[in-house]
Amino acid sequence: MTYLLDVSTLLARLWRTHVFHDRVKIWTDSEKLAVCPITELGFVRISTQPTFGASVTDARKMLESFYKALAPKFIACDLAVLDSAPPATGAQTTDFYLASLADIHGMKWATLEDKPKHPAAFVIPFGTGAEDTGQAVGDHG
Repeated sequence: MTYLLDVSTLLARLWRTHVFHDRVKIWTDSEKLAVCPITELGFVRISTQPTFGASVTDARKMLESFYKALAPKFIACDLAVLDSAPPATGAQTTDFYLASLADIHGMKWATLEDKPKHPAAFVIPFGTGAEDTGQAVGDHG
C-alpha cells in the first residue's frame, strides 16, 4: 500500500522538533509514501512560519533531501473538488480532498488526525516506544 502524506504528517517527518516526529519517522521508514502539490505547498508555507522559522529556500531543500532519501511517489492533484467526498464541515475540506485524491489513486491518506471520517484515511500508529536518537536524512530542527 502507498500512503499519501498529509501536510501535518510531512511536517512531523521532516522537523525533528515536531511533537510527533518519532512517531511518524518510525512509521514512514518502512512504508511506501506519496506527496502531492498540496502537501508540498503546505509544508513550505508552514515551515516558513515563526513556529519553525525556515526560509523558503531551506524548506525547499528539506523537501529535496526527503525526496532523495525516501523517494516518495508524486501524484498530481487531478481530482476536481466537486468530485471529492463532501466533508461535514468547512474545516475538513482539505482533509477530504486529500483522502479522496489518495483513494482514486489506490492509496490511503496518512494522517495524524484523531478521528478522520473518510474511508481512505489511515491514522499513523504510535511506534514501539523506541527513541530516535539521531537526525535522519531529510530531517531538520
